[in-house]
Amino acid sequence: MTMTDLKESVSSLRNRATSRNPRKFTVPLDNMGQTKRVSEYYGELTFDFKTSEDISDTTKREIIKALDEGRGIKKEHAEAVAKAVTDWAVSNGATHFCHWFQPLTGGTAEKHDAFFSFNKEGKAIERLSASQLMQGEPDASSFPNGGSRSTFEARGYTTWDLTSPMFLIETVNGRTLYIPTAFVSYLGESLDIKTPLLKSISALGPAATKFLKLAGHTQSSSVHVTCGAEQEYFLIDKAFYYARPDLVMTGRTLFGALTTRNQQLEDHYFGLVPDRVLAFMQEFDYELHRLGIPSKTRHNEVAPGQFEMAPIFTEANVASDNNQIVMTTMRRIAEKHDMMVLLHEKPFAGINGSGKHVNWSMSDDTGLNLLEPGSEPQSNLRFLATVAIIVEALHRYANPLRMAISGAGNDHRLGANEAPPSIISAYLGDTIDKIFHAIMEDKSFEPTSNNVLNLGTNQLAHLLKDNTDRNRTSPFAFTGNKFEFRAVGSSHAIGLPMTILNAAVTDIFIEANSFLETEQGRGQTVDQSLMSLIKKFMTTSQKAVFNGDGYSKEWVAEAARRGLPNLRTTPEALKTMTDKNAYSFLVRNGIFHESEIETRYNILLERYIKIREIEFETMIDMIHQFVIPSGLEYKTMLTKIIKGQKEMGVPASNFEMDAYKKVSAKIDEVYVLAANLYKELGEDHSNHQKYAEKIATELMTTVTTMAGICNELEDLIPNQFYTLPKYYDMLFLR
Repeated sequence: MTMTDLKESVSSLRNRATSRNPRKFTVPLDNMGQTKRVSEYYGELTFDFKTSEDISDTTKREIIKALDEGRGIKKEHAEAVAKAVTDWAVSNGATHFCHWFQPLTGGTAEKHDAFFSFNKEGKAIERLSASQLMQGEPDASSFPNGGSRSTFEARGYTTWDLTSPMFLIETVNGRTLYIPTAFVSYLGESLDIKTPLLKSISALGPAATKFLKLAGHTQSSSVHVTCGAEQEYFLIDKAFYYARPDLVMTGRTLFGALTTRNQQLEDHYFGLVPDRVLAFMQEFDYELHRLGIPSKTRHNEVAPGQFEMAPIFTEANVASDNNQIVMTTMRRIAEKHDMMVLLHEKPFAGINGSGKHVNWSMSDDTGLNLLEPGSEPQSNLRFLATVAIIVEALHRYANPLRMAISGAGNDHRLGANEAPPSIISAYLGDTIDKIFHAIMEDKSFEPTSNNVLNLGTNQLAHLLKDNTDRNRTSPFAFTGNKFEFRAVGSSHAIGLPMTILNAAVTDIFIEANSFLETEQGRGQTVDQSLMSLIKKFMTTSQKAVFNGDGYSKEWVAEAARRGLPNLRTTPEALKTMTDKNAYSFLVRNGIFHESEIETRYNILLERYIKIREIEFETMIDMIHQFVIPSGLEYKTMLTKIIKGQKEMGVPASNFEMDAYKKVSAKIDEVYVLAANLYKELGEDHSNHQKYAEKIATELMTTVTTMAGICNELEDLIPNQFYTLPKYYDMLFLR
């Protein structure tokens, strides 16, 4: 194929993208011929033993009691669930089931088995046994294990997670039952994201419950963690996606010249949703609701081509599972609309990247939200003490929390114009911050303003003002009745950040409980002991509170003066995992064994290196296959022009000569850099930590320079010779 053929191909891609019509999608009708309401189909593809009408109340109570007491369920109870879910799944068209788990790849895994079996008479039947429901055996050595297992040590186990509903996934030719499970090695080491998360939830609940009792809320008998994970993403036409090898191989564009207009006019955020995108969102919401995922909000995000969905809060473990389903489902539905979802944190350089804002809180069995300030937060000592505990956890365990959000993709985003910096700090808002300062200074706090905003016109309703504003620049912001962990990357599994956060807060709750018991034992009242606790923790952790502009250079300097860590790259953040003292809270609270922390360090470090090497090799290949040939084709045309003018006795103009020289110089420059990078990749790098650090500093600097040169060539070479879809195509054509 000639370069002209390639150009015609790119042109046809543009025509294809702009000529597509929105995919027609219709919600099914009910028995009366009316369009079904969400409430009529919500959760129709999910099965929860707690709500099944085919399982006796006695069995349900026994299973729930076993869960509460931390013991295994009886075989006959598992058989009852297995029979009920088999009947339900098969009657809904399922032919297979699978144990669905979350290995340390950041994604999910599954192996399908048929319900098909034989009874004692040899007759074919549909059956899922109790043992098949409760336990599976995938090959553990084929998943990331961080060197903790040899290839011949293959056995691993998946075990049913009773706290997360089973669900059906529907494809063109049938349905499959998905059973959420944990994944452990033959020796019981966790090889997944779910197991430590469940442990952290189990640890936090009792510690927080004890705190509530010590704080005077004696009617509480349990506390659970709640979460709502907002999901940002980009959508581009499928034709452009497959014409960009970097998107296919790495999830991001490794180079690309920025368009003259992108997000400067601030006209995309909350703007009119394009028809094709809205059609996708409508079908996406429908599928999520059928799967029992409470998708609530959808809108344009800041960058062109960027969008967001946000769900209603649910229990943390279910929210973690739901977010994995969200990412999988949006990819599947987008392809039906001839679009591709980009979940990379920075798919396009120069414009906003994508995050995953993890909204986090705690509630007890009476419905009390521990982070609800009430109308008079200055008098709500239980709430203030809870916030003080969380801020102390954030301050004390900043490095593990930074590690939990690390990754090659997030390195491009953290500290950029739209994301929090890699400095872990908390935003509390002026009101709550002033309350804490008053307590630390033994002063009384007086509210200074009314919480009603009068807008000065009778046509508009008056607004109730929250106790805090929203700070988009903070990595960990209090937003009214919850904390928002804004620094999590858009492609991340939220289980690890929540695990570390839960464990950190658990550790401080345990310390706080001991403090309260001691103070109350000395004769202090509940309120007096809470006041002492607030003063103690806010005094030690105040340096981690920052209510200003987290994007500013001044904050980076101020954080350094405060002594706050600023781990700018993933290798820096992962290196902290080799400090056993820094991660001892995870061990003493039963979240990880030391060996499991080491396993994760090795896996995450190796993953970072592999991702970067794939990016480097892809970039070298694209330079040789696309960028340089496009430049040479343009040079060929310029040569013909210059030669023709010379033969005619007309001197070549400054433009032709300058263009020829500039393109030649840039081709030579990027060729040499690519050759040197290729040579570097062939070197021996046995010390993974040092190699990762070299990648993050030296090699990424080289690659950034190479990307800049490619962008300059893209600007110099006329469209008719440039053979890759540009940012203009991907961000604006749909």
